[in-house]
Parts: sequence; structure tokens; C-alpha cells
Amino acid sequence: MNGLMMTREPGPQDKDWIVKLLTERWGDTKVVAHDETFDLLDLPALVVDPDQGLATYRMQGNEAELMSLDAVRPGQGVGTALIDALADQLRRQGLSALWVMTTNDNLDALRFYQRRGFELRRVRPGAVDKARLLKPSIPRIADNGIPIRDELDLCLRLL
Repeated sequence: MNGLMMTREPGPQDKDWIVKLLTERWGDTKVVAHDETFDLLDLPALVVDPDQGLATYRMQGNEAELMSLDAVRPGQGVGTALIDALADQLRRQGLSALWVMTTNDNLDALRFYQRRGFELRRVRPGAVDKARLLKPSIPRIADNGIPIRDELDLCLRLL
């Protein structure tokens, strides 16, 4: 919980809202990362009520990867509440790290994650060009005019 925001695992009643949110934000419920396609609906998730935000993630051994993070109204603390709740949950499970991948053009995400303790750990030059082979709808130029080319991994140590 962050302030008065309650996070919880989604239930069947959330499915329509989640599909709508993911389709609006990501163009689909499927995303491509690390040369793989993931259906976010198949992954564990946390939501902020009522219909304010969603985080999806996947477990990988002793670590987890944040696959999507969406706040309906950015700047209200929803994303932070989701990150805090997920990090707390993963710590209780004994996981050592939470990873997130973004792209070189996503300056808002880079700022957001670094302000919350994530550190840049890895750059995969040209990885988005490969991702377009699996998901051709990925744009070549971001709204901010920066070419979308590279994947960047950031890590939050949990232990």
C-alpha cells in the first residue's frame, strides 16, 4: 500500500478492464522482449483499485521481471504504489532482484525507475529491430522524435 492506494492481485472481474488498458497502452495484450513474445494476460499481476493501474511480471528463478507498468493517470503515485507492493511481495518470497526492460527512447521510464532505486545494468543495441520481426507494429520513431533501437535493462536489488 502506498498512501491510500490498495494493491491486490486481479480477479476475473478485472479481465475486461485489463484487456482494454493493455490494448490502449501497448497496442495488444502481447509484448516482445528479449526476442520472445509474452501475453501479459498469462502473467501474474497486481492492480490498484478502482481500475487505476496494472503491473504484470514474470518469475525467473530467484529474480522477477516487470513486464508492464501502467497508471491510468500518471503522476498520482499509482506506478510507485505498484512497484513498492511488488518489491515487498518479492522480498517476502525471498527473491533477490526485480528487473525491468525499456527502450532507449523512453526517457520518462528511465527517470521513473532510476528515481525508485533501479540501476542501469545492460544495453542490447539494435534489439528493437529484432523485436519488430515478431511485432511489426513497434514504431521506428518515438513521439519524442528519438529513434527506437535499443533495449535497456534496469535492476532493483531486493535483498
